[in-house]
Amino acid sequence: MDFTIKSLDGKDAGQVTLADEIFGLEPREDILQRMVRWQLAKRQQGTHQTLGRAEIARTGAKLYRQKGTGRARHGSARAPQFRGGGKAHGPTSRSHAHDLPKKVRALALRHALSAKAKSGGLMIIDDLKSADAKTKGMVKNFADLGLANALIIGGAELDVNFSRSARNIPNIDVLPVQGINVYDILRRRTLVLSKAAVEALEERFK
Repeated sequence: MDFTIKSLDGKDAGQVTLADEIFGLEPREDILQRMVRWQLAKRQQGTHQTLGRAEIARTGAKLYRQKGTGRARHGSARAPQFRGGGKAHGPTSRSHAHDLPKKVRALALRHALSAKAKSGGLMIIDDLKSADAKTKGMVKNFADLGLANALIIGGAELDVNFSRSARNIPNIDVLPVQGINVYDILRRRTLVLSKAAVEALEERFK
């Protein structure tokens, strides 16, 4: 698949041939859904915790005698039915992460890249570099390129001036190619790849 490369100034900067096995697949929503669910579950903190009856600091003495009062047979004030008692079947601290095969994760990334290419939400820029770390100039460049909601993926090392000038712009995320992931690709309208990022992805999936 031939694709036009743009410069940060919005001008054409040549052509690149994208690998069909990475950018030309027919996207499968079920694989993308499994990957997004895996990512969100893995980053969930799982620190929710309530006190059970064994963790309540309260007397364990029997409330009153077993027989003769006409009342129910209670044995502890820590029971869940009493005010100040433990919570029955409450949440406990745990990990929400679950397994997803490595091959499925790799396939999901290729399907996410293909989905952006098919929907017209893919842009390739020759070099992500800036002469200075000025946000105002970067806002103008993005406006000329039509980028209002985008994930920008650079090479292994991001240009310091570029990342600093872009990090304060709303709805713009900048990541090195090692940080590319399905969830961030799908949550932004446009995926912007540098030439270095394209080469790194093709090398990764070779």
